[in-house]
Amino acid sequence: MKKAYLLLADGTLFEGVSVGYEGQSIGEVVFNTGMAGYQEVLTDPSYFGQTVTMTYPLIGNYGINFDDYESHKSWVSGFIMRELCEHPSNWRCKHTLDDYLKSQKVVGLAGIDTRALTRKLRGEGVMNGVIYTEGFAPDAQTIEAMRAYTVKDAVKTVTCAENIVYPPDSGAPRYRIALYDYGVKYNIERELCKRGCEVTVVPALTPVEDIAGKYDGVMLSNGPGDPAENVEAIALLRRLLETGIPIFGICLGHQLLSLAIGAKTEKLKYGHRGVNHPVKDLDTDRTYITSQNHGYAVVGETVDPALARVRYINLNDGTVEGVEHVGKPVFTVQYHPEVCPGPMDTSYLFDKFLENIDKTKGGAQ
Repeated sequence: MKKAYLLLADGTLFEGVSVGYEGQSIGEVVFNTGMAGYQEVLTDPSYFGQTVTMTYPLIGNYGINFDDYESHKSWVSGFIMRELCEHPSNWRCKHTLDDYLKSQKVVGLAGIDTRALTRKLRGEGVMNGVIYTEGFAPDAQTIEAMRAYTVKDAVKTVTCAENIVYPPDSGAPRYRIALYDYGVKYNIERELCKRGCEVTVVPALTPVEDIAGKYDGVMLSNGPGDPAENVEAIALLRRLLETGIPIFGICLGHQLLSLAIGAKTEKLKYGHRGVNHPVKDLDTDRTYITSQNHGYAVVGETVDPALARVRYINLNDGTVEGVEHVGKPVFTVQYHPEVCPGPMDTSYLFDKFLENIDKTKGGAQ
């Protein structure tokens, strides 16, 4: 196998072996602590512009299947692991991880000390880096571009170009839901469809006039990048709030809705990426184990208590994990209830969303 390298913005160099596509790739280097789920990570649009390090030492052991995609392609800039399993074993396996990375033109790296890299990112914060295969060493201009790199226009890049309609799993639609695509994962629409909803995935800047009066509820999806960058989407959500339509926001959707009511967001030192993050519900005093993938958080002190209240907090660092709007059928969570790592701890939130629609429509089914 060819050698490959990771060069970080501070000059640190890791040497390993090439995995996947050969070449060179710049990205923001982050880490994910999940023991499984690498296929979902690769196809999650929230990772747009990022080079993902998997902290679990063996990756690829169950291969790639046709069922666990979260979107139609891979969005990561690069992929790093301690050891690649070259001979996966699973009844659903259709491709090896190496073959999938090649098909998606994702430059990968294996054979490095991922524990040392993770400790560095935890201590100093996420930083930019360039992965390159032997023979593709970066020149001075590329290194300068890597150090100056920022994830920009992320939502505009990953959102759909036109409406996509998904029928309910069975029977006539219970409700019609508009799902704003900021980088949506397939599992969000699956959770709604199996509850009898017809889901229309709409582009990120779909006008309020195309939503109000035509749908029973609105979902705001996950997505990549700096939430504050999305000034048009934030302005749109302010208008959407005025309609009184029930809204449920997840991850980036949570952040954008919080910005729409005047709160602020901040970049975390190394983010939350994994499937074991404890979140406390301040109303019930119950703790849930959640899946998360974000690098920004809502600043709790900036949430206006006259408009919304913080309901969920992260027990590791106290950051905001969800808010509820005062007087409106609107709530958000920072984590991913569609992933259900508990395994079904927080999927009830989809039922809560539909209950809000029930109440808004006077209990009609």
